[in-house]
Amino acid sequence: MNSEYTIVLSDGELLSRVCGTNDSNLKLIEKHIGTPVFTRGNEISIEEEDPHIQQKFKFIIDRIVDEISDSGESSSDLIHSILNTGFIHGNADSHFNAGTYAISIPGSTHKIYPKTKNQAELVKAFRETDLVFAEGPAGSGKTFLAVAEALSLVLSKKVNSIVLTRPIVEAGESLGFLPGDLEDKINPYLRPLYDSMNACLPREIVHKLTENDIIEVAPLAYMRGRTLNNCAVILDEAQNTTVEQMKMFLTRMGENAKVFITGDITQVDLPKRQKSGLVHAMQILEEIPEISMIHLSDADVVRSSLVRKIVQAYQNEVKND
Repeated sequence: MNSEYTIVLSDGELLSRVCGTNDSNLKLIEKHIGTPVFTRGNEISIEEEDPHIQQKFKFIIDRIVDEISDSGESSSDLIHSILNTGFIHGNADSHFNAGTYAISIPGSTHKIYPKTKNQAELVKAFRETDLVFAEGPAGSGKTFLAVAEALSLVLSKKVNSIVLTRPIVEAGESLGFLPGDLEDKINPYLRPLYDSMNACLPREIVHKLTENDIIEVAPLAYMRGRTLNNCAVILDEAQNTTVEQMKMFLTRMGENAKVFITGDITQVDLPKRQKSGLVHAMQILEEIPEISMIHLSDADVVRSSLVRKIVQAYQNEVKND
């Protein structure tokens, strides 16, 4: 019995783009489906009788071809996104294909793709609700995706500005004694957010947006008394807010505002016995349908495989204590 399952593409050039530079995409596909993939001319095939594997292979190749046709992109990020979000519980799920939840940022040379199912759920939440809590470990993509979505919103004119804020938990050095003006003092705390923006857009565009006050940085304490209208707001490191600070921040939300709150409840730096505002808010607001709460895990860590192992080791230590 012939077990070969073959997909015929329109031409050899398309096949080459599907395979990637030095067959890098092909290697990812092979690892994911657990069987070698062969190419010749404009055909790509597997030696596999299992109809489930054949369906999975066809789904992956169809998704890659669709995305290349729509955007011209065939990066490893795209492949990771298709492999990790396209199949849920073993079945092709069109609701989580890469193209649907890719973040397009005007002025950027590439799309931002969610690389796991939970990341795709997070992008979906950004689009469907105005207030989103994203809680998860370091490297799980929560802050990066929030920044990418905020940039997409402001550069596509859906909001007028971006507001970046963090609680300042000082470690032995008072903010008041640091050199420079307010922006100089707060920038070190917000450096990770700028790093994420620079990964999405050319640095000069980010600089211009900041110069023109389209991107605003402010300590959380400076939110008191404000109403945040027509903007995308990111509260990062929210696990270090107090209950009072979180309540104050949440009640700043105005008309046409998108608010993304990110944090990691395993890294609270508040004094002992002081409850995290993030933990408290996620407990008392979880029944409100207009609010999305997305929990990411060590399985969503995409920073590096080593970071994932480090996160797992610390989580195991907590469980064993």
